[in-house]
Amino acid sequence: MDTYYRLVESYRNEDGRVCHRTMLNVGFIDLATPELLNATQAHLNARYRSQDTLFTETDGQVVALTTDLWQRLVSEKRIDVEMQKAERMVHADTIQHSDVREVGAEWLCHNTWNQLQLSHFLQSQGWSESQIQLAATQVISRAVYPASEFKTTAWIKENSAVCELTGYDMNKLTKDKLYQSALNLFALQEPLQNHLSQRTNTLFDLHDKIILYDLTNTYFEGRMQHSTMAQRGRSKEKRSDAKLLVLAMVVNVEGFIKYMNIHEGNMADSKTLIAMIERLETQAWQRKPIVVLDAGIATKDNLQLLQTKGYAYVCVSRSKLKNYTAIADRCSVVLETKSKQQVQLKAIQTADSTDYYLEVKSPAKALKEQGMKDLFETRYEQELQKIKAALLRKSGVKKIEKVHERIGRAKEKYPSVHSYYHLQLSTTNDKIQATDLTWQKDETLHQQKTDSLGLYFLRTNLTLNNEVIVWNIYNTIREIESTFRCLKTELDLRPVYHKNDDSSMAHLHLGILAFWLVNTIRHQLKAKGIRNDWREITRIANTQKMITTSGQNTFDTIIHVRKCSEPSDNLKKIYDILHIKNKPFRKQKSVVHKPPPKNFETHVTNQFLE
Repeated sequence: MDTYYRLVESYRNEDGRVCHRTMLNVGFIDLATPELLNATQAHLNARYRSQDTLFTETDGQVVALTTDLWQRLVSEKRIDVEMQKAERMVHADTIQHSDVREVGAEWLCHNTWNQLQLSHFLQSQGWSESQIQLAATQVISRAVYPASEFKTTAWIKENSAVCELTGYDMNKLTKDKLYQSALNLFALQEPLQNHLSQRTNTLFDLHDKIILYDLTNTYFEGRMQHSTMAQRGRSKEKRSDAKLLVLAMVVNVEGFIKYMNIHEGNMADSKTLIAMIERLETQAWQRKPIVVLDAGIATKDNLQLLQTKGYAYVCVSRSKLKNYTAIADRCSVVLETKSKQQVQLKAIQTADSTDYYLEVKSPAKALKEQGMKDLFETRYEQELQKIKAALLRKSGVKKIEKVHERIGRAKEKYPSVHSYYHLQLSTTNDKIQATDLTWQKDETLHQQKTDSLGLYFLRTNLTLNNEVIVWNIYNTIREIESTFRCLKTELDLRPVYHKNDDSSMAHLHLGILAFWLVNTIRHQLKAKGIRNDWREITRIANTQKMITTSGQNTFDTIIHVRKCSEPSDNLKKIYDILHIKNKPFRKQKSVVHKPPPKNFETHVTNQFLE
């Protein structure tokens, strides 16, 4: 069946709605192909806009059809060329700019959302188009502007063009919908993790030969009286006044998350490994990866568990070895780190372990620990001086029990230095009151402490004869430290303000999803030498805006044009590396025609004089 064609003009009215108007009844076109029609349409648009084409058209059929249709438009007065030119002339004094919104960082994240195929995944889980659009809006917003649902709603409605990218109706957005969307995403935590892990491995050809396991915690602002997850524990932020949640995470050396779990705030680091091992056992590994651990998790039982399950491990020894000897025929190795610091590596062995140990001596670490030791010694001696001053003061604390309590508290406060101080407490004859306190350092113990500064030991069950390889494997743990730093600082994972467990865990999970976008972007940029942190990347990207420009032409018609600003050189470089278009939108034009004059009816009233 032959197709009858019409030439149609599309435009936006004052309400932003797309309208169509038939310009010309073309009729039947012999041998019409999509390529022919698209090329003809492009040339007609260029003529209509008085634009020159970049390349000369070589297809004679396209040239002939374009010329024929343009002449028909002009001859049938469907287009007034002079009028059309006049309509495009806008009075400069009437030009206004409005509805300026950030779009650069949102455009980066939106492309990454599509790159990770998250919309396809959610669609496979039975989510509606509106739910998917809202989820994309929320995760992208979390990555670009991490804030509460209330502040996020205001930011989307007033500052960001994210809804123009995702297609979600901004007028329908509320903080309650964002709360519910976060809960819905958290309900898919495990399948989402699996999908993202497999997708990034496929995208970047990753094999997960080494994985890193560590924990961090975040704290609550509030009492959390009815929470079972929020508990008091050892805060890594020194917030002993707040309840905590523990976040356990496994990442690969590229920073992509392979496993994430949330534990109660009082969960000890060493007790979380069993759940992680059970999770790893469900993975279809071609070869079991090497597990890199921090010292807090590397207990004897945990290392035995890894050995039993067939995993190789590399960790920091929990205690400094004393009785060890250097391995014969193995020389010390001196290497330079990425931070231009030197470290000395020496292979050693102990009589009570079959593991391979590596003695690491770091002058930079020694210098840092020396500063901390000097500071703690000064503060410890200040505490002792306060106790001594109280003994010499008339109203000071002198009872022997109270003085011992004060000394005990000082030792508890500075456990790393009090061991090489000898204290001498003088008392009255009845031993009820103390009269004086003196102290001195044990020079032998003090020198041993000084000699051990900057010294630590790596431990592994790998059979290796290369100290540098062991060192490099362990130093991949810096990647999980970078992950925690990005989550807690750049993506605002701390503190948590939610008041119930479900909302709190959904909040953390949303931050993890945002991190997937961030790390996918940074991984591709780092491969090309751009190692900026996420805040710097968003700063560069936020220089690109969406803006509506309006002006009035000679026919009193208001023309609105919504366009994206040109990217800066730095942003264009990022776009080129990520293979992203420089602008998310083409020009969007709408026209508000001059309103027709109103007809005013004159009502005449006859009045009669009586």
